[in-house]
Amino acid sequence: MKIILTHEVSGLGTAGDVVDVKDGYARNYLVPRGFAIRWTKGGEKDVEQIRRGRKIREIATIEQANEIKGQLEGVSVKLAVRAGDAGRLFGSVTPADIASAIKAAGGPDVDKRRVELGSPIKTLGSHQVSVRLHTEVVAKVGVEVVAA
Repeated sequence: MKIILTHEVSGLGTAGDVVDVKDGYARNYLVPRGFAIRWTKGGEKDVEQIRRGRKIREIATIEQANEIKGQLEGVSVKLAVRAGDAGRLFGSVTPADIASAIKAAGGPDVDKRRVELGSPIKTLGSHQVSVRLHTEVVAKVGVEVVAA
């Protein structure tokens, strides 16, 4: 099935790419989560719009990405959340929470779609989070989750 990616999907492509994937992967995962739309002849207009939006948001050079990586790795991020007595959170920490915490800690403005969590953060303590700045540059950010 031909689809148009609306977000970056690891191992598949970036926003605005037209890719061919298995029907079930597109129907059951990509389209319902909003990562892609079905390809149509009229959808070619959407591709140009998505690519223009991506060009505005994307970090152009590797040097620029490395500079932002240095800023990110120098930032100490603390995130206060509600937690129970045993240290388990009510809910989990989302990439949007982490992006806003980085900005509040004096770090650069990071798009929430670039924040990658290995597994959901549901406990208090220190956690490592990856921020994909460029296809070749990934910053590791330490996030300290504390009880509010």
